[in-house]
Amino acid sequence: MSILIADSGSTKTDWRLIDADGRIHQDQTEGYNPYLVDTSTIASSIQKNLTESFQQANLREIYFYGAGCSVAEKKNLVAEALRTVFPSAKITIEHDLLGAARALCGRNAGMAAILGTGSNSCYYDGQQILENSPSLGWVFGDEGSGSALGRELVRRYLYKAWSNDIQDRITKRFELSRNEILDRIYKQPMPNRFLASFSKFIFQNIEQPEMSELVVQNFRQFFKQHIATYSRANEVPLHVTGSVGFYYSNLLRRVAAEFNVAIGQVTEMPIAGLCLYHHPEND
Repeated sequence: MSILIADSGSTKTDWRLIDADGRIHQDQTEGYNPYLVDTSTIASSIQKNLTESFQQANLREIYFYGAGCSVAEKKNLVAEALRTVFPSAKITIEHDLLGAARALCGRNAGMAAILGTGSNSCYYDGQQILENSPSLGWVFGDEGSGSALGRELVRRYLYKAWSNDIQDRITKRFELSRNEILDRIYKQPMPNRFLASFSKFIFQNIEQPEMSELVVQNFRQFFKQHIATYSRANEVPLHVTGSVGFYYSNLLRRVAAEFNVAIGQVTEMPIAGLCLYHHPEND
């Protein structure tokens, strides 16, 4: 029988199917954060977008690691959606932060962080999360994330606080009026995704001192607010997964050195590590 593993953020879900012969198959769908979508939406999206062979596989177990899956109510919401599609499989729902810790640290102690659309971090003892500085979402927190970078870029743009050159680049690239931006943030769904979409522009203009400093300041807030609070922050390595941590890894390492924190693995996605963790050969 097969094992299905999912790592789901607010933007996308990476799926891996380990078949009965130990071969790994991959797919990707949109993200399923239970704070943003309901059971029927998740189920219909999986049925529509997940590869048919995945849906028809003879599944033994499903391990679903998801953003927003930290409390029983939200876990049950996702589990109900999965049961609609996979009625015979044993379903385990865990928070994406535990998924990141298992993928990055395996069964060793360390700190793990997700720096993608949103952000989160923890101290993991090799079996469970012992310390977690709370992630307050894109409105109040998400330091170190794409949504935080986008939020600051847009805020400065609307205040016309960038240099003329940067202001002009943003205007030409996005062609968004003040009212259009505010509408996307306050009236349309998934404002965190909208804000995080500006991270690509920042990366493409990272040679501009204003842009690199924006990223550095964002990472400093993340380390000060979160990483520096862990009791073993200067004793065990910090492993990072997510597009922001991956693409800005040179600046991440620079800020980590300021806080005397050793950086371990930096990966774009945790799904490969989760496959290793759950692969039957590693039991």
